[in-house]
Amino acid sequence: MATYIGIDIGTSAVKVILMGENGEVLDTQSESYGFDSPHPLWREQDPNIWWTGTRTAITKIRARQSYAWSAVAAIGLSGQMHGAVCLDEQNKPIRPAILWNDGRAFKACEVLNQQLPHLGESAGVPAMPGFTAPKLLWLKQFEPDVFSKIRKVILPKDYVRLKLTGELCTDVSDAAGTLWLNQQLRHWDENVLAASGISSAHMPRLIEGNNISGTLTTETAAEFGLSIDTPVCGGGGDAAAGGVGIGAINEGDAFVSLGTSGQIFVAKERYVANPKKLVHAFAHAVPDRWYQMACLLNGASPLAWFGNISGHAIPTLLEEAEQQGTGNGSVMFLPYLSGERTPHNNPFATGSFQGLTSTTERHHMTQAILEGIAYSLRDCLNALSEEGLPFQALGAIGGGARSRYWLQMIADVLEVPINQYVGGETGPALGAARLAMLSVKGGRLEEVCATPRVSEAFQPRADRQAYHREKYQLFTEYYQRLEPTMSAREKD
Repeated sequence: MATYIGIDIGTSAVKVILMGENGEVLDTQSESYGFDSPHPLWREQDPNIWWTGTRTAITKIRARQSYAWSAVAAIGLSGQMHGAVCLDEQNKPIRPAILWNDGRAFKACEVLNQQLPHLGESAGVPAMPGFTAPKLLWLKQFEPDVFSKIRKVILPKDYVRLKLTGELCTDVSDAAGTLWLNQQLRHWDENVLAASGISSAHMPRLIEGNNISGTLTTETAAEFGLSIDTPVCGGGGDAAAGGVGIGAINEGDAFVSLGTSGQIFVAKERYVANPKKLVHAFAHAVPDRWYQMACLLNGASPLAWFGNISGHAIPTLLEEAEQQGTGNGSVMFLPYLSGERTPHNNPFATGSFQGLTSTTERHHMTQAILEGIAYSLRDCLNALSEEGLPFQALGAIGGGARSRYWLQMIADVLEVPINQYVGGETGPALGAARLAMLSVKGGRLEEVCATPRVSEAFQPRADRQAYHREKYQLFTEYYQRLEPTMSAREKD
């Protein structure tokens, strides 16, 4: 029986899974790393930490799964979107990668949106600071020596592909997050590239996610104990790969992602843009599919931040909050620690607690953080459901999907059923492995990309609706009151 590897290059860790031919996850390994923030709004990573983490995770799984490892038939890739990995003539990184949650290119966005007034219709969303295109304009203005050396611009997961295969290639779903892709036609848009100061010559080869991009190099095959004929498929950006992993491929299939960032994702069978609401309309990782997505820069990451500063592990914080009950008095939390995308498009947005008193305890603050992220997801839902709710229930993926307590809260806030799936936390890595299977085995999408088994379904509780509706209203009012002070921050 063949097995398949799925590699997900995340913001805080690389996750590698080994999947059996029946879709079962046989093993998983994560390797954590951080990012650098040398200046306000900056978020950067050395691309080599992704490759180091991948090699370490693969080595550990190989040691535990020698028999299953010998049956590996293909490798799939997923990764954080929007990052700018700039390569020189030798395909070496010129500088650290600029990440999706980097806000420095806000002025370049103004230039692109003015120069290309219909950008939102073709690229699926207006220019926003985290996207790849404005990063190149920023480099051209502020790091001209770096810009002059750029020969290729690739995305984070595609740097790992380069190390695996020696190929410069990306898939349409990851390319979707650059602004350089014409989403409906699924090819590079020369006009947007030119507005960014580059051309298609700077772009990697473009394929669908279930197509093969290349095979392992002799050196990599020897290190990993695999055949040099082992194919690596196109893969997908983490949102689309998460959709493949959870079976969200047909019209109306939907999920909420609770990773470092957060999303509400709805699969579409045709391209439908809604740029005025800052809803992302992107190409999916499988052919002839698209999706709409409302995106938060702050998913579960504020909870991780609070764990770090309080000195308590996330499971401990969640247990405390659950044991103390669902009320937290007047404490509110705006979770904008990295700015925010949907619905505000504000890289200067900041996080804050409201309503703290001398009686406030740690569990009150944890509860406020969980609620604040849930209310941000309500903002996302409102952006997506302007003409009616486009789905009947949401699946849940990402690390935050492990928490039953939080999923119930989100169901109550969104007033939508939430399904927790077996293995849902593997998300994009599972999708990458499924795309690997499709690339060599083929088969019906609905069979290979089946929805995982539901481990628990969380129904909205009517007795919590009044509480959350009132607090959500306060949440939106707090942001409106504080937004002018956020915008007054130093922006240069």
